[in-house]
Amino acid sequence: MDKNNPKSVQQAVALAYEHGDFSPKVLASGRGIVAEQIIHAAMENDIYIHESKELVSLLMQVDLDDYVPEEMYRAIAEILAWVYELEQGQ
Repeated sequence: MDKNNPKSVQQAVALAYEHGDFSPKVLASGRGIVAEQIIHAAMENDIYIHESKELVSLLMQVDLDDYVPEEMYRAIAEILAWVYELEQGQ
C-alpha cells in the first residue's frame, strides 16, 4: 500500500506449494479488507510475508486455485528460495 497515495488500496495474494505440485497455487487474493485479513492470517500462523507490489499485481490476475503461470516461475522460485533460507536460519 502506498501511504503517500490515499487512493491506493492494499492488495495481497496467498500462495501454496505442496510437494509434487508443478507450480504454486493461488490460495487467496484480495484488496482492502480482504488483503488485510490475508496478511493478518499469515502473521498469526508465522507464514513469511514478501512484499512486491508488481508481483502481487500480476498474481491478482490468476484465478483462485489455479497454478502460477510459467511466466512467473522465476520470480516465485526466488521467493521460495528466500523462504527456504529464512527457515534454515531459524
